Amino acid sequence: MPHYQSLGQIPPKRHTQFRKSDGGLYSEQLFSTEGFSNDYSLLYHHHAPTEIIATDEPIVVKPKIAEEFMLQHRSFEGFSIPATEDYLNSRKTILVNNDCHISLAAPQKSLTNYFFKNADADEMIFVHEGKGYLHTQYGELAFGYGDYLVIPRGTIYQISFEDPHNRLFIVESFSPIRYPKRYTSNAGQLLEQAPFCERDIRTPKNLVTKDEEGDFLIKTKKKGVLYGLHYGHHPFDVVGWDGCCYPFAFSIHNFEPITGRVHQPPPVHQTFEAHNFVVCSFCPRLYDYHPNAIPAPYNHSNIDSDELLYYVDGDFMSRKHVTRGMITLHPAGIPHGPHPGAVEKSIGKKETKELAVMVDTFHPLQLTEIALEIENKGYTMSWAE
Repeated sequence: MPHYQSLGQIPPKRHTQFRKSDGGLYSEQLFSTEGFSNDYSLLYHHHAPTEIIATDEPIVVKPKIAEEFMLQHRSFEGFSIPATEDYLNSRKTILVNNDCHISLAAPQKSLTNYFFKNADADEMIFVHEGKGYLHTQYGELAFGYGDYLVIPRGTIYQISFEDPHNRLFIVESFSPIRYPKRYTSNAGQLLEQAPFCERDIRTPKNLVTKDEEGDFLIKTKKKGVLYGLHYGHHPFDVVGWDGCCYPFAFSIHNFEPITGRVHQPPPVHQTFEAHNFVVCSFCPRLYDYHPNAIPAPYNHSNIDSDELLYYVDGDFMSRKHVTRGMITLHPAGIPHGPHPGAVEKSIGKKETKELAVMVDTFHPLQLTEIALEIENKGYTMSWAE
């Protein structure tokens, strides 16, 4: 992201001597995206971040595909994913393609006895239930209901929860997650017409430097394999950093909906983008104000994108029998729209309290075996009721 930040102690010029009080050098680390060609940050460690002292046997964690090809509408009960104590074990991947993996998680315990690093993908964690802190080399991020946590790939983190009742919707992106280009100036500033601005973005605070020696396990995921890498010093030994690549938080409740006289298309709800997919936020808003407006969305054909909707809270007038945490998947190639009766029922309504996260992918999503376990059977026929 282009929003420059600095925290802690840094030297006046990059790639120059930066010494501790005992005369030793701090260890500089460049943390960059797309090689050396895009956003980056510079971190300054007490010890070299390369000090591996042991390795564990790798574990294959690649999701198991159940359906590679399909052309029917599907629905899944997200809250049917069972609560699990361990944070990583709680993450259940349900839909995948070559651009992103989509998972659900219900962790009961904080991640404190090891660290996690996703070396494959940026992570966007939407917090449906729960609150706590994301701990990284960059400092802390407090989070709660409705927060998006965007974590650049390669970030080492731990996560602490206030209590055992947590529900997360997670998108792993194999390209950087960014603000939509149409929202930003040539200099990278969020424009006046964007539905949020830099004031809404929460960056890491409270940089706590841990100069500790020992055995620190970082579970690192790469190409569907989880590696256990043990380091001789605490990874959060950073005394300062600056740059434009770091984790941040944004609350869906700070998204300002764009409305109009007639029904607005889904791109007005866009929040983030990556290569071959976008993320949108459907938030409480006033309905269209043309005297003959139809608030319900019109039928539309997904010609070149799969549409996934994760229902968070509120009343969804376009769908029947919606539950919290439900996911609907409307694949490219066939049209979808409001359920029978929803169009007439919407006329005259002044506002909606719905809250949902949408992911539109431009390549088809594949179902995993776990997805089939939580599927609502017969959803594709629900328009005939």
